[in-house]
Amino acid sequence: MKSFVRSWLINAVGVLIAAEMVKGIDFTPKGLVLATLVLGILNAVVRPILIILSLPLMVLSLGFFLMVINALLLWWVGSFFKDFHVASFGAAFWGALIISIVSMVLNYLWKSPDNPPRRRQTPPPPPPPPRSDDGQGPVIDV
Repeated sequence: MKSFVRSWLINAVGVLIAAEMVKGIDFTPKGLVLATLVLGILNAVVRPILIILSLPLMVLSLGFFLMVINALLLWWVGSFFKDFHVASFGAAFWGALIISIVSMVLNYLWKSPDNPPRRRQTPPPPPPPPRSDDGQGPVIDV
């Protein structure tokens, strides 16, 4: 539950910043709360399905099509509520780009103590066996 609330808050800040920077995204406080909640649910449920269905386009566009999926979801959420409005696909695209950047930065800055970053640690190599040089070993003459 804590991770969902954290994710929702980060998403809300991203939408708030995107709405301030992009003309064409308008909201009321109630609309912001509802839109970010629905956007979070769509990102958790619908987005993975859309990514799997559009995998060939994702590969051909080197992942750029993921921004189109994010923009479509934001545009779709804008059509659900009268208190949250996204004017065009272009506004949704730039808004989704800003939301992605803000989310990436805030997720990096707000690391969860429950889930520390993993580092792959290899054990140190074992020490070499003790060498007994009693003169009876192989001799190599060059």
